[in-house]
Amino acid sequence: MRTNKKICILTSVHTPYDVRIFQKEAKSLQAAGYDVVLVAPCEYEDEKFGIKITCIRKFRYRLLRILFSPFLILIKALKEGANVYHFHDPELIPVGLILKLLGERVIFDVHEDIPKQILSKEYLPSFIRKPISFLYNFLERFSVNIFDYTIAAWEAIANRYPGKRIITVNNYPLLKVYKHAPQEKKITEDRTIVIYAGGLTPIRGIYEIIKAMEFTNPGIELWLLGEFIPPEFYEKVKTLKGFQKTKYFGKVPFEKVPLYYTKADIGIVCFLPEPNHINAIPNKLFEYMAAGLAVIASNFPLWQKIVKEIGSGICVDPLNPKEIAQAINYLHHKKSLVYRMGTKGQKAVLSKYNWEKEKHKLLELYNEILHKA
Repeated sequence: MRTNKKICILTSVHTPYDVRIFQKEAKSLQAAGYDVVLVAPCEYEDEKFGIKITCIRKFRYRLLRILFSPFLILIKALKEGANVYHFHDPELIPVGLILKLLGERVIFDVHEDIPKQILSKEYLPSFIRKPISFLYNFLERFSVNIFDYTIAAWEAIANRYPGKRIITVNNYPLLKVYKHAPQEKKITEDRTIVIYAGGLTPIRGIYEIIKAMEFTNPGIELWLLGEFIPPEFYEKVKTLKGFQKTKYFGKVPFEKVPLYYTKADIGIVCFLPEPNHINAIPNKLFEYMAAGLAVIASNFPLWQKIVKEIGSGICVDPLNPKEIAQAINYLHHKKSLVYRMGTKGQKAVLSKYNWEKEKHKLLELYNEILHKA
């Protein structure tokens, strides 16, 4: 029997413990009294923090995942008999449409500007990227008019869908994760640690960041946390001179990343000017601020506006390693400025840019969906 409280979250791409899906949304919904089930690719079923994890097969190859995962997800979803189905991946749009045809309540959670993201997919031949982007854009715009609601992770994504059933639930950081971040960071005058945590891919400017280290002053070190994708990219960057001033820690569990931040001075996020990056705000920008770090970020207009208004860092051309190095060297010799930038960023996150404030939009949405006539 349905209790009007059961929520089934669906993903075919992300891990069960993805930060936005599990740590933020699923936990917030469970804490609000909902019965939450998460269907995701995983090795074994589990239950954590009162959230049931149900597995589908993990496919090694992308094409197999796209072809078969939606079917497996749909079977699992129907077995749950939930009151709301909340899915996260564009390849699950057909699943969402079928669920709507069956009379279910459906929410589509959009993390990225997918049509623009498709234009940067290196595994797709360049000549078919635009046609695929166009077709997907048509499908997505058609579908969001059918779903009960669409949630956008950033305002720029929400602006793509004119209508009343679109809300923005920004992907801001969890304050409790940074509860041990020092309110006053210890300054070491002769040493500066620059840190990047996340996917280590070419379009995220990792090559340019490591290349920049070649031009930095003595006493400066780059820390990288994450997984190199593709693996051969790691072999490529290891040949750079700047890699001699780089420490690679591999993939670090979500809950341990802030411990590395406490030892760093500057958080760097120099994504390349790809279509999907320019109008999207990376969550790590606010994570760095939450940890009290000064930031060096790409000089995209939207990013510049945020960094300038807060006064939390410097924006640079992400394609210019020497300009990146110049910003790092400047802050290396201005530790009092690094401290002030970190303090301003931390105050901004504590007062505004945090999940604890943002989650209320999600809970209000669910209250409306489950109680409307």
